[in-house]
Amino acid sequence: MSGLSRSEAARRAGVAPATLRRWVEAGLVPQAANGGWTASAIAQARTVARLRERGHALEEIRKATHEGRLAFGSVEDLLPGAESHVTLEQAADETGLEEALIERIYTAMGYNAVALQRISQDDLQLLRYIAAVLAAGFPLVALLQLVRVYGQALAQIADAEVRLFHLYVHEPLMRDGVAGIDIAEEMEGLAAELLPLASPIMDHVHQRFLAHFVEQDVIGHMETDPAGAGVDLGRLRVAIAFADLAGYTRLTEEEGEEEAVSAVERFIDNVSHTLPDDARVIKTIGDEVMIVGSDPAALVDWAVGFQQLVAERPLPRIGVHFGEVIYRDGDYYGREVNQASRVAARAAGGEVLATRPVVEASGPHLEFELIGEVRLKGFTQATELFLARATDE
Repeated sequence: MSGLSRSEAARRAGVAPATLRRWVEAGLVPQAANGGWTASAIAQARTVARLRERGHALEEIRKATHEGRLAFGSVEDLLPGAESHVTLEQAADETGLEEALIERIYTAMGYNAVALQRISQDDLQLLRYIAAVLAAGFPLVALLQLVRVYGQALAQIADAEVRLFHLYVHEPLMRDGVAGIDIAEEMEGLAAELLPLASPIMDHVHQRFLAHFVEQDVIGHMETDPAGAGVDLGRLRVAIAFADLAGYTRLTEEEGEEEAVSAVERFIDNVSHTLPDDARVIKTIGDEVMIVGSDPAALVDWAVGFQQLVAERPLPRIGVHFGEVIYRDGDYYGREVNQASRVAARAAGGEVLATRPVVEASGPHLEFELIGEVRLKGFTQATELFLARATDE
């Protein structure tokens, strides 16, 4: 790319050649000594163009360039480009998918309306894959949910990649006083090595977890009570646990945010590493963890055992419930989920509270002390709560 002319570089940057020349003269965009153009320089020109569109002054951009704050833009050239686009109507003709369905797919994926106006060749290939999945007989309602999960998960992955690269690569280089152009080249070189590794790593993790959940699904069908066959389509009967750290707010005030966040990270890691095979962490919100499993006995057994392993404060508090939930987009919803959350909120640090359906499904190695009927927030009927603990035997 170092042999590109200024006209071609300007075209790739999306600006006029005269504008690019002024930016070079103003020290905003570096040009190779031989007059050619590097990928980093063109990426910098694109960044300057975007900042100018947002109203940033040239002197402000010059300072940011010198400090290396704009160096991450050079990584953009390592990602797939989109030189040509097709219309939504053309995409529908190419893939056999209806325009309205393509719009639903894009919405589910998390793309905005502008994306429908710039459908690239790579986007077309994605739509062909989706058309093939539907042609194979996979239900549309399930596909849209799966696409939504893909979009949400991969958006979080991409966001984490950028933010972690910024925090642990970009920021240290700026603090060390490295020149802006040197930062851009170093970051581009590192990203060029790392990007090809991202997809194989994610593919391996995906295959590993896919094998695990296929196994759990087969086992679950063998061990589930046949009465569960009456559950409506889109619903599952599962064990649900919520766990959080009692006194987390006080810990934040006394020890500071860094220590509090470290405590949460240790807590979540310990939960994830000790869960039974049929259970997994669904999501975390602050210091709260939502766990779902197929076996209520195994989940409450884990909860009691987990509390026995905890020695440092703040102590966890855990609530366990068993019931029928709505499964949608990789998450669980409904009255039973809310009830499990409310049960956990009534527990004290170091306690495990369970509802009667959990007690009735549990084995003899645990004992349950009836606390009484409690009116949980948001529920009109009282709920029996039991304090779960290991037997003395």
